[in-house]
Amino acid sequence: MALAVASRTVDGVEIPAPGKWEIDPSHSVVGFSVRHLMVAKVRGRFGSFAGTIDVRETLEDSLVEVGIEAASIDTRDEKRDAHLRSPDFFDVERYGALSFRSTGFRRTGKTTFELPGELTIRGVTRPVTLAVEYEGITPDPWGGTRVGFAATTEIDREEWGLTWNQALETGGVLVGKTIKIELELQAAHES
Repeated sequence: MALAVASRTVDGVEIPAPGKWEIDPSHSVVGFSVRHLMVAKVRGRFGSFAGTIDVRETLEDSLVEVGIEAASIDTRDEKRDAHLRSPDFFDVERYGALSFRSTGFRRTGKTTFELPGELTIRGVTRPVTLAVEYEGITPDPWGGTRVGFAATTEIDREEWGLTWNQALETGGVLVGKTIKIELELQAAHES
């Protein structure tokens, strides 16, 4: 089945056509991992988020915006999640959302990109750069078109005011400073 208007070919790669693409939260993941007790990683995700990818004629002019409900954090441990929602971490009563807005778009390979932007957590906005892998484009069973991306970055949580920690008797700390952010995004073309 040939794709309709929602795609084009650039440098031999079928990519999204210009237009708005809405991130589908039911087929996407906004996840993270952080060191715990210095020897293992805790993984989590946010269950409530929305965003758009505004693909422009010149690919490098494209924009990405994502909003994440801070209270939707899920690490599969209710007590830990309650602590993460508290003023020690995300302080969801004062700062209900996290957000990302791209400020550029650079191709680094045939299907890889750098996506610099501004990440806001707890009211603090700082620059980050996502490493993005373009996963492809395909028609969906409902007559639309879907596109997929995977993206990663690492941040120092303390730069956003997430400074709570606890020293361990054996040395080190309970929670690592570096958070790895991992995204799997599927977006649908807005017809």
